[in-house]
Amino acid sequence: MEAKKGDKVKVHYTVKEASGEVIESSDNTMPLEFTIGEGNVIPGFENGVIGMKIDDSKTVNVPCDQAYGARDEKKTFEFPKKSTPADFDPGIGNMVQLHRPDGKAFSVKVLEERETGYLMDANHPLAGKDLIFDLKLVDITQLA
Repeated sequence: MEAKKGDKVKVHYTVKEASGEVIESSDNTMPLEFTIGEGNVIPGFENGVIGMKIDDSKTVNVPCDQAYGARDEKKTFEFPKKSTPADFDPGIGNMVQLHRPDGKAFSVKVLEERETGYLMDANHPLAGKDLIFDLKLVDITQLA
């Protein structure tokens, strides 16, 4: 049985940057479980799983447009110090949560501290990067 759209699958993966540096792996945890076609994983990962059989392993090269997209410089902005609590010390390079006017939270990376604020980046940390996934299909459950 091959994995297809509508199937629930369990996949072990290791994701690497194009340089070969490992970013994340499920090897020592539970496999990732998702339903193909629901859009819960990046398109390149999902497309890589389609057609695999249980216990199949393969490597998939995923260009940034099939991963987290290109970097968008419009998502880099200065957050004013006057809008932060007095004890706010986010640390350069750290991820912090901010809230939009509607209350919805979003994560940003703190790039630098300036006199009047903090330079923040709301791009996904892997935006603009081509990725390499080592995949092993563990299970397929046909839902349809």
